Amino acid sequence: MPLFGLNCGKKKQEEKERRLRANDREFNLKFKYATNAIKTSKYNVFTFLPLNLFEQFQRVANAYFVFLLILQLIPQVSSLSWFTTVVPLVLVLTVSAVKDATDDFYRHKSDNQVNNRTVQVLSKGQFTNEKWMNIQVGDIIKLENNNFVTADLLLLSSSEPNSLIYIETAELDGETNLKVKQSLTITGDLGENLQQLSQFDGEVVCEAPNNKLDAFTGTLTYQGEKYALDNGKILLRGCTLRNTEWCFGMVIFAGPDTKLMQNSGRTTLKRTSIDRLMNLLVLWIFVFLAAMCIILAIGNGIWESKQGYYFQVYLPWQQDVHNAAFSGFLMFWSYVIILNTVVPISLYVSVEIIRLGNSYYINWDRKMYYPKKDTPAEARTTTLNEELGQIKYIFSDKTGTLTQNIMTFNKCSINGNSYGEVFDYAGNRLEINEHTEKVDFSYNPLADPKFAFHDHRLVESVKIGDPSTQEFFRLLALCHTAMSEEKKPGELVYQAQSPDEGALVTAARNFGFVFRSRTPETITLVEMGETKVYELLAILDFNNERKRMSVIVRSPDGRLTLYCKGADTIVYELLDRSSEDLKEVTTEHLNEFAGDGLRTLVLAYKDLDKQYFADWRKRYHEASTSLEDREEKLGELYEEIETDLKLLGASAIEDKLQDGVPQTIETLTKANIKIWVLTGDKQETAENIGYSCNMLQDEMKEVFIIRGCSSAEVLEELRSARRKMNPESFSDNNDVNIQIKKGSKKTQVIPDDDVKGGDTYGIIINGHSLAYALEEKMEVELLRTACMCQAVICCRVTPLQKAQVVQLVKKYKKAVTLAIGDGANDVSMIKTAHIGVGISGQEGMQAVLSSDFSFAQFRYLQRLLLVHGRWSYIRMCRFLRYFFYKNFTFTLVHFWYGFFCGFSAQTVYDEWFITLYNLVYTSLPVLGMSLFDQDVDDRWSMEYPQLYDPGQRNRYFNIKEFVKCVIHGVYSSLILFFVPYGALYDTVRDDGKAISDYQSFALMAQTCLVLVVSAQIGLDTGYWTAVNQFFIWGSMAVYFAITFTMYSDGMYLIFTASFPFIGTARNTLNQPSIWLAIFLTTVLCVLPVIAYRFLRSQLKPTFSDKVQSKIREAKKRPPPPPHRAKIRRTSSRRSGYAFSHQQGYGDLIMSGRNFRPKIPFHQTGKFTPSDRSRNTNYY
Repeated sequence: MPLFGLNCGKKKQEEKERRLRANDREFNLKFKYATNAIKTSKYNVFTFLPLNLFEQFQRVANAYFVFLLILQLIPQVSSLSWFTTVVPLVLVLTVSAVKDATDDFYRHKSDNQVNNRTVQVLSKGQFTNEKWMNIQVGDIIKLENNNFVTADLLLLSSSEPNSLIYIETAELDGETNLKVKQSLTITGDLGENLQQLSQFDGEVVCEAPNNKLDAFTGTLTYQGEKYALDNGKILLRGCTLRNTEWCFGMVIFAGPDTKLMQNSGRTTLKRTSIDRLMNLLVLWIFVFLAAMCIILAIGNGIWESKQGYYFQVYLPWQQDVHNAAFSGFLMFWSYVIILNTVVPISLYVSVEIIRLGNSYYINWDRKMYYPKKDTPAEARTTTLNEELGQIKYIFSDKTGTLTQNIMTFNKCSINGNSYGEVFDYAGNRLEINEHTEKVDFSYNPLADPKFAFHDHRLVESVKIGDPSTQEFFRLLALCHTAMSEEKKPGELVYQAQSPDEGALVTAARNFGFVFRSRTPETITLVEMGETKVYELLAILDFNNERKRMSVIVRSPDGRLTLYCKGADTIVYELLDRSSEDLKEVTTEHLNEFAGDGLRTLVLAYKDLDKQYFADWRKRYHEASTSLEDREEKLGELYEEIETDLKLLGASAIEDKLQDGVPQTIETLTKANIKIWVLTGDKQETAENIGYSCNMLQDEMKEVFIIRGCSSAEVLEELRSARRKMNPESFSDNNDVNIQIKKGSKKTQVIPDDDVKGGDTYGIIINGHSLAYALEEKMEVELLRTACMCQAVICCRVTPLQKAQVVQLVKKYKKAVTLAIGDGANDVSMIKTAHIGVGISGQEGMQAVLSSDFSFAQFRYLQRLLLVHGRWSYIRMCRFLRYFFYKNFTFTLVHFWYGFFCGFSAQTVYDEWFITLYNLVYTSLPVLGMSLFDQDVDDRWSMEYPQLYDPGQRNRYFNIKEFVKCVIHGVYSSLILFFVPYGALYDTVRDDGKAISDYQSFALMAQTCLVLVVSAQIGLDTGYWTAVNQFFIWGSMAVYFAITFTMYSDGMYLIFTASFPFIGTARNTLNQPSIWLAIFLTTVLCVLPVIAYRFLRSQLKPTFSDKVQSKIREAKKRPPPPPHRAKIRRTSSRRSGYAFSHQQGYGDLIMSGRNFRPKIPFHQTGKFTPSDRSRNTNYY
């Protein structure tokens, strides 16, 4: 129905299935599908003002001040001028609105940049450049090499044989290895024929838009035939076309309907825990304010009924007031206006200024600046700084966040000799750095100039023709599924299915065994300058069970050889007895490599008998063409031939972590922050990185693997893990079980379970198992088990599952969460977490654009949290404690004065003092403390991560601390009222004239107040700067200067009605007795604080007190932090199979479907790794 005269329209019906037709916009427009335009901004020109005001008035205090303004416009109850509320309220709303508008402007800018990209669209028989935002469902578009995929497309045809294409999905799942897609044969025949493409009118019926990245179901009806569509024929927005000249696709899902955008999550308004607590406290203060006003209103009613009638000459009733009850009612609202300063609006102005200032500190921090990419840290929001000091859980992506996406051939073991370390002439091991001499590969014209190795013994072994060494690198050059191309003369380009396989092939290339080209039947190598063509007879492909791959080749001299590489635990079982001695030595080397966190593979070979192989090959052909149990029959044949292998050695690949990742994780763990890794990578890859970055450790009693394929299996695995960690957690008397039974589902907070015996555990969960574990009936079990583990790694997870894991912790744990990532696949969890951090410059900028904070390296996270976060939290807490104290002290003096002024709503202070108290006299000192204060400097903050603990526990500002502030304020207000009252009672000046008048009392009370709160800010300041000194002393000087000016004869003569306190300052403040009373008042207010803090630091010191004591003992120069040695795991564990392979890629190579017959290979050239283009932002 119409709302305010506007027809809001019907809610869009949920889409059950999608039906579309190629090249027919008229048909597709009937369904009103979304266009390809995306929108991440919150406002537009018309909605900004109403929406922004609506958001701001969600703050209870802002709504309260509007209510106060309305009261002040009523003459019968107004005790202060209306502008005293309007000016600060408008200021607060304007500052917040400008900040929100600026943030949204950058979102609009980002959206426009993406929406205005161009792509070639087929229209009226020819291709025209069209903006992304104008693309519609059913359009046919053309993509070229290295183009971003514009929308979710059905692949029609491509430049590659059999309409294959290669795509990189780093923005979707974090993996940089290339994936293969292939179109239907019927559409592949369209090629690049514009006439056929224009006449193509295939009709697609498929699933509705959803967030499942790995699944697609649909059918294509074309020329009366129906064809099945699956995920292998769909290109998703967010992918990049690689190694493919061109391809054509039909738009299936566009804009917000694409799977990437369906996974991106909603942008929500983030509020800090302190914001939420302040809203609660404001409500409490309202109750407290109402109680005070009721007491004073009742007092007024009683006083007016018994005494007020006789004082009508001095206190006449308002014109419409005819009885004491109505007078009390009006006085209630008058006192609401007078006492409203318990929640001053300047509080919110100050909070915004403090947050803005602390945000600039992050932007200006040179220690978080990354010079290699000229990337500073950036606080993209200014409302969440103090939340950085309260983080309990960190959810991190792996690829590009913990790692650099760079694989390097680091070490190897060949025939019992370990290579990769560098020694001096005395035999001492040297640390390898950028100044260490590199091996000279100039003897090899095909070497990759970017490849670096430092152990000269290995290249010498190759040069002298050591058979084992040469066979080792020959195996690496032959046993792989990489592709080689030479599109430019003299430039070899490898396209490997995984970056670690590419690193191994590149290592073989540099040491003289260059993989030059391949066909379905041959592999061409250049061995030490001599070209050799090997006949490729079979590829025994990798799968998750085999954890190895093998090739069978025939050398030019007729030698038949099987080369195998795989996980050590698997290959060791296939070795013959002659390798036992070498196996022991190689095992020692593997332990050392694993101790360095390297990813290892064992290499072995076997010479084959020609007659036996001929028979085996015949059976292999029969098995590969079998229609029943094909995989089982092939597996048996693989097992049969992969026996009695001879061990060659082992390779060690470093999945290069970003600088400082292990140390950062170690430091954050000491700060009691739990780190969970959520990655789209395979389990083996994620597990290796877990060990490399010191999350998983060999000292752990057990690392649980959750890999169940049903709800029942996953539940049993989770419970089994929890039972091992603490059998008592299943007891009915267990505190957590009691809490779960007691609490309601929506508001339940589940405490952590204890781990028996103090052992540590880790847990690794697969994506398909996680889907079951996140079901409502199992999510609590998942959370309890995971939170008992020191390290949690979730692998093969979708972007939406990342967000669901974060949401699960937010739902059941009273903890602040932080998500950090670098790709579009991390956007959803970044938006879901309390704090989102984007790593810039790895997989595009989409994560940065959706984040609250950004920087270039993971290691900067520890400084962001332990320094900036902790300081921001401490500063905000000290600010709030002091602010509430000084305003309660200021306001409650009015309450006590009400009992002495006939409850007439008369103010204690001069009206100008009330106006300037928060604006001038006390604003700068507290801002100075809130912007510059620190308990210890940044070096000590990093050296003692345990200092972070109070923020996690919310120790520095909570309801208990607020009650202390109220009690302190009540005590100080009593002193500030009754000591001056007693001091001036029946008092005379030195010349005998009386000064026991209202104006003298008001001046003395406000002078005492300014001095007391100035002394208190001095006690609260832990780090003194010239700015602090200037603000505190300057504020007191300004107070006296303004007071003497306003109370002067001149001001009275010019503005008689506005400045009635003529001569009060000079007549009162020249009396010694007054200053004695002021001194006594100040001492009585601050002495209990000094005594309490001294006794607490001596009898029950906090960890911060102990650290500060150490600093004082160290005098002016603190000791330098101890040198932190490189973290090295002494491990008996050997990394598993390192490849991020897809099963079946070997079959693709052997079939020849992915080969172009036309590409020539030049005789000379150099290899340049494929530089993956990373644009700044896309969806």
